[in-house]
Amino acid sequence: MGTIPNDICEVLKQNEQAPAPEEIKYWLRCDRTLKGGFQHTYVLLTEKELVLVHDPLTMLTETTFTGYTAVTNKDKWSKRFITRWNKGSKHNTVQKSIYSRDPDWKVECLAAEQIENVFIVNLVAAGLLVVKDLNGEERTLAAFSNSQMKKATRLVSQFEKLKRLEASKEERDEEKGAGTCPTCGMLYPQQERKVCPKCMKKHAIFSRLLGLAGKYRVSIVFIVLFMLLNAGTGLAIPYLQGTVLFDQALGGTGPFAGQIALVIGLIILFRTLSLVFGVLFGMINARLGANVAFDLKSGVFTAMQRLSLSFFQKKQTGQLMTRVNNDATELQFFFVDGISYFIVNAMNIVGIVIILLLMDWKLTLLCFIPMPFVMIIIRQAFPKLWRLSWRRHRRVAVMNAIISDTTRGTRVVKAFGKERQEMDRFQHSNMAFAGAEQNFNKMNSTVFPILTMLTQFGGLIIWAFGGAKVMQGELTFGVLMTFINYIFMLYGPIQFMNNIAGWWSYCMSAAQRIFEIQDAVPDVSEKKDAIHLEVIRGEIEVDDISFGYEPNKMILKQVTMHARPGQMIGVVGHSGAGKSTLVNLISRLYDVNEGEIRIDGHDVRDLSFDTLRSHIGIVSQETYVFMGTIAENIAYANPDCTLADIVHAAKIAKAHDFIEKLPDGYDTIVGTGGHSLSGGEKQRLSIARAILHNPSILILDEATASLDTETELQIQEALEMLIQGRTTIAIAHRLSTLRNADYLIVMDKGKVMEAGTHDELMHLEGMYYELVQKHDKALQMRGVG
Repeated sequence: MGTIPNDICEVLKQNEQAPAPEEIKYWLRCDRTLKGGFQHTYVLLTEKELVLVHDPLTMLTETTFTGYTAVTNKDKWSKRFITRWNKGSKHNTVQKSIYSRDPDWKVECLAAEQIENVFIVNLVAAGLLVVKDLNGEERTLAAFSNSQMKKATRLVSQFEKLKRLEASKEERDEEKGAGTCPTCGMLYPQQERKVCPKCMKKHAIFSRLLGLAGKYRVSIVFIVLFMLLNAGTGLAIPYLQGTVLFDQALGGTGPFAGQIALVIGLIILFRTLSLVFGVLFGMINARLGANVAFDLKSGVFTAMQRLSLSFFQKKQTGQLMTRVNNDATELQFFFVDGISYFIVNAMNIVGIVIILLLMDWKLTLLCFIPMPFVMIIIRQAFPKLWRLSWRRHRRVAVMNAIISDTTRGTRVVKAFGKERQEMDRFQHSNMAFAGAEQNFNKMNSTVFPILTMLTQFGGLIIWAFGGAKVMQGELTFGVLMTFINYIFMLYGPIQFMNNIAGWWSYCMSAAQRIFEIQDAVPDVSEKKDAIHLEVIRGEIEVDDISFGYEPNKMILKQVTMHARPGQMIGVVGHSGAGKSTLVNLISRLYDVNEGEIRIDGHDVRDLSFDTLRSHIGIVSQETYVFMGTIAENIAYANPDCTLADIVHAAKIAKAHDFIEKLPDGYDTIVGTGGHSLSGGEKQRLSIARAILHNPSILILDEATASLDTETELQIQEALEMLIQGRTTIAIAHRLSTLRNADYLIVMDKGKVMEAGTHDELMHLEGMYYELVQKHDKALQMRGVG
């Protein structure tokens, strides 16, 4: 519920008629006026009354919704801050006033016994809180923006419970941890995961990636070892090619005087060793790359599977495919090329710099003159590359989503002749992606050539000053050549460090998106101490449940139902009445907002997912055939079954006859790219799947919707055999499907309007009677019956 503001608590304490703050059961802060302005109105709920605390004359000077508000230094020190004298203190305190003047709060108490009900009227981006008294008169208490809609809905629900004298159960604290970032005000992408993408420290992502690298530490150690050996043997080559070859072998001085063949042999030896070590770390690196890509994609896909159904309904297929494929591939470079190359190149830079300083510290310092400019450019380019990388990802995700939707909906596109429209839609998305890609590439192609030129400018300085020293006799030509070779060896690692800004942007952006998937909290989660039942009887109790996909848009309203073990319960009603939503809640694809669903006396939220999935079978009106054989699709519910079990299930579902006529029988490939099945054939495969699952509770959600009348009669005969000894909940528009139901409930607009047996409901001549009459007329018009 959250803490009531201190100034409102003081108002309650000073008003004799107002309840004490500790008596408040729930409260709501409304942020709109009835005329469209902004002001604060507090609606407080106790066990006996509804309390209104407001000041109609005081407006808000600023309003922050649950969107995005950037707090700048200018805001912090603006003139909107006013100074007030804090009593009892010797110092002035500076506070930010959000009111047009000091509020003169007024308290109004409405007795709960005089209120018939409280309800919400939905407006565009806002809502009204309305009370209706016992005389039928309505009064609008306050208005609020949609940011408060969820809390307003909770207030209405709590009031209804108090009116029914129900004990309010301990609710989740919705105010705890506001849904926005306290630093910048941005709405958290996921309310359960209090992570702000804007304020999240990038080094935190890097540290987490390093933690993942622990799994590959052995391979990384060997890669780094061989890379260091490769670099170490390579460091000797410039010295052999410069000082030793020119000054000693050719110059006739030193240990290698005149030994040209020996020096050439040493150069070949060190080059060969460098090549061998390079091949070794390349082989290990290739294996590591494949393993990393496999593990990352598996990890993301596994994380997605534990998320709730609502997550996938809010995401497009193409976006999720981008997360699994593109982001995992980009993140692969962090482990394969990033860590090992960064370590080795850093050590190479340190080693070469030490050698250069020992050779001539003055020349060494001269070659680093451009480095401050390089660092400045990298510092400026890094944030821009990060943003451009994110923008490019969003564009490619949208483009992939269009490709996926259009491909899956090809039949609809062709049927309506919308090929040109889809081409234009893709072209628009493709252009947006091309623009983002061009901006990113322009940034790369502009920044990195400049960095390369600046780093190589140091070599020109060495040629100039070093050449002058050689001419003056202060430096030998061999030493200068050695120095120049080391400088050019230094360019490779420095170039990698220059490119690290782009690599960092790629990897950190991809890592952030992948971690969002891995850290996402499912709406429906299993309790740590969830109950596992090996056997269930199949008793289902739906106790006064309410549910809505969005706040204040309840699909189900105080629905109650009881199915005894082995009973068949029929659920009928018009489209949109909430029938499918009801069975989705029973199988716990979603969690109820209020009320309780029990199976064998246990709340479904207390049962393990394994218990629910293994004992509840669903035949939905939305059938889906996976890419694979007919046998694999039927055996999806029970992969360990035998071919005889598959054939038996197909025969019961009346699918065996059409399967035998397929080109390869049960081995026929169906799904994307395979043999095309009709709607009725897919439905029968779905029924065979449920039969093979052999559940204790069977849910039939329009199970015969795609079948013709003759096949429907055959399926009904099969289902009558299947439901023996099982608790069955059947939803059907064709009321003939429910002729053998033990009990019927009739739903309309999310409520149970009627309940009873077929004969009882027909005798009432109510809503069910009308549905049966319309159904019979429809059959007569079709010449059936």
